[in-house]
Amino acid sequence: MNYTLHQLKVFLKVSQTLSITKAAGDLHLSQPAVSIQIKNLQDQFEVPLIEIIGRKIFITPFGKEIAGAAGRIIQEVESINSKAAAYKGELIGNLNITAVSTGKYVMPYFLSDFLKEHPGLDLVLDVTNRARVIESLEKNEVDFALVSLLPDNMQVEQIDLIDNKLFLVGSNQEFTSTKQNPDILTKVPLIFRESGSGTRKVMERFINQHNYKVTTRLELTSNEAVKQAVIAGLGYSIMPLIGIRNELNRGDLKIIPVEGFPIRSTWKLIWLKNKSLSPAAASYLKYLKKKKDKIILRHFSEVDNI
Repeated sequence: MNYTLHQLKVFLKVSQTLSITKAAGDLHLSQPAVSIQIKNLQDQFEVPLIEIIGRKIFITPFGKEIAGAAGRIIQEVESINSKAAAYKGELIGNLNITAVSTGKYVMPYFLSDFLKEHPGLDLVLDVTNRARVIESLEKNEVDFALVSLLPDNMQVEQIDLIDNKLFLVGSNQEFTSTKQNPDILTKVPLIFRESGSGTRKVMERFINQHNYKVTTRLELTSNEAVKQAVIAGLGYSIMPLIGIRNELNRGDLKIIPVEGFPIRSTWKLIWLKNKSLSPAAASYLKYLKKKKDKIILRHFSEVDNI
């Protein structure tokens, strides 16, 4: 057996993504390079690791066992490298974080200075939909996940970062002169995020609590798409303040004052309960506990004042 650590890393990524294209992107390799590494690894075994049916990749039962072993091997190697670096006063390895789409307006500010302090660290930040965030956490593929609503039926630990304030917004001044009754939600066409998103869940929870019958104009899959639809005058939406600061400053969007608003949740960084944190993850958690208040004051003070 002459398989290499690199081959195991490539195979593990393919087993996680079930896609040569996605694996190549995540590993910063070309698709042919990934295919070659998979072939070279497969040549070491008489039992197939992968089956391709149509254009879909399936991991065989044997392949799943190899992927599991590969994950443990890679984790141990990274632990050895981290311990060796620690003796020299360095912090190396990977910090793996996944964040819901609106979290892209939050997470970078809590990472920037930490990464500058530790140039030997590699950051893998996956900004994706909430379902994929929860899946990555559940499969223990990441160190941390950034969410505004805790996942159901999963034991996690958390550190609260900042408030998540949601306001009703539109693109004109029609309702901005006086505070509106919450039943305004029944009188205007609403634009929703896709089913399952944290913003959608908060929005629906408020509507259901008041038994409002609302008109859904559109359902869109990203915060950016919702912003553009509201700016274009296609309807109104309940949106996180953190993601619309620039549009509010330019006057493209207007907050509509509504009784009972803003709706609040909290941006939280969460990780699996009893997870054995890597040296990089443990150091980052220690950094957050020490520095988060200063980060909030420097970058989010205007959010706190609205």
